[in-house]
Amino acid sequence: MTTTQPPGTRPTRPAPTTPGQTTEADQSARRGLAARVSLGRVFAPVPSEFLLIASTALLLTVFGLVMVLSATSATATAAGEAPWEMVIKQVVFAVIGVPLMFIASRLPVSFWKKLAWPALIFGVAFQLLVFTPLGHGADGNRNWITIAGFQAQPSEFLKLGLALWVAYVLFRKRSLLTKWQHVFIPLVPVAGLAIATVLAGDDLGTAMILVLIVLGALFFSGVKLRIFILPAIGAAAAVAFLAVTSPDRMRRFMSFLNPNCLDDYFNDCYQPLHGIWGLASGGIFGLGLGNSREKYDWLPAAANDYIFAIVGEELGLIGCAVVLSLFALFAVGAFHVIRKTDDPFVRIAAGGITVWIVGQALINIGVVLRVFPVLGVPLPFMSQGGTSLLSVLIASGVLLAFARSLPASIARREAAIASARAARERAKLRAVR
Repeated sequence: MTTTQPPGTRPTRPAPTTPGQTTEADQSARRGLAARVSLGRVFAPVPSEFLLIASTALLLTVFGLVMVLSATSATATAAGEAPWEMVIKQVVFAVIGVPLMFIASRLPVSFWKKLAWPALIFGVAFQLLVFTPLGHGADGNRNWITIAGFQAQPSEFLKLGLALWVAYVLFRKRSLLTKWQHVFIPLVPVAGLAIATVLAGDDLGTAMILVLIVLGALFFSGVKLRIFILPAIGAAAAVAFLAVTSPDRMRRFMSFLNPNCLDDYFNDCYQPLHGIWGLASGGIFGLGLGNSREKYDWLPAAANDYIFAIVGEELGLIGCAVVLSLFALFAVGAFHVIRKTDDPFVRIAAGGITVWIVGQALINIGVVLRVFPVLGVPLPFMSQGGTSLLSVLIASGVLLAFARSLPASIARREAAIASARAARERAKLRAVR
């Protein structure tokens, strides 16, 4: 069936287009294609490293909330409060931190490069608040502030800021790292100033973690071994000097070396002994979740620095092995990111963050096992402390963002290998001719 035009009318024709001019239909098609591409990126499969880091971070966080509830329920009930009263704040920070972790994972690597200087400046400025009327001390350390009823430890955010800043500086100087002057300037003075703000509050444990971050970043930057050893020796000498010149630190160190710690039971050996007794009483299978005896005000900092002792007492060797396995899987995912990336900034920043989280976990567990003297560092993801949990979740988000960049890194590497192979083939052909 055909249609006819009314008499006296001209047939309609599409409007002519000049070269380079697009019609409305073409623009609509392009918008639809762009929307499909954007949607495809959102739902694109993530690398296995992303799944490994995210799942272990979430499992450790949930495990930590359960153990904090168990460790604080007895003292809360004895104080006439609800058993879950002391874990509520930890849950609030977890509810804030987990979404922030996944938001951070969506940010591109270029964003974290731009954030390096602002993050360090914010971390140092926030840490300086402990020396204002907002700050207060505990157990000889002035490293906390109180805002609107919430207690925060600013040095936890300084760890992430320092890791990003050191990575950015070494990334910018990657072609000059064979000379020690370019490695140390401005790295050592600026990092030393940031660490000094923590040492000014007498928190040697946190300062040691900050030093580990710097050393880890230097190691993964690929500097020559002799250049890496110099700051490592300097850091060890500084820690030894600070320990010897402080009567409180020296006393705790000597109690750690004392083989007959029972002689000093009511003083510096009280907490380490109860930590060991809690682990020993758990055996292989533990006393059962919630059945700890040490949490009844026998073990100081049961929900904080010594939460691993409560894990061992209630869940036994099996529970301790689960915690260690989760941290090992977290480290495997992070080291895969370090190994597969072709971006020096990603490699250095991921190395610093991994050394921070995994190294701090090993130090905390070593303190509970009496392998190290008491240093006062929390167990990442698990110890009670909102700012500690928030900082490690955001740092995990940075690692997840780096993991998302791996497919592009691998594609660039494969393209470079293919290009080099093609160049060699062309050279062979020219040689044959």
